[in-house]
Amino acid sequence: MDDLLHLRNTLREFVAERDWQQFHTPKNLAMALAGEAAEILEIFQWLTAEQSEALPENKRQEVTEEIGDVLIYLVRLADVMGIDPLKAAEAKIERNRMKYPADLVRGRADKYTEYQK
Repeated sequence: MDDLLHLRNTLREFVAERDWQQFHTPKNLAMALAGEAAEILEIFQWLTAEQSEALPENKRQEVTEEIGDVLIYLVRLADVMGIDPLKAAEAKIERNRMKYPADLVRGRADKYTEYQK
């Protein structure tokens, strides 16, 4: 948690030093987040599963940079909206525990609507 708070505070300072708060609306941050996530997809586009698991170092570095961008925009969006991203993730995991009971879904990749309790 301390690391995430440190990142949030570092981003607040970075943005304030540049007077970018005016641009960091939820809409703009969500769009930027989607764009950066798409850049990760682009790296893996057309690769086989095996190739995606054995990226050359230069491609792995590209993924690393894009993951950094995604995290930055996600943390900023959460901050601007007053959402605790860790609490949101924990709540989502709990909801998913209910939707995907381990005894019913183990080894399956089906959507929860494909099976019943």
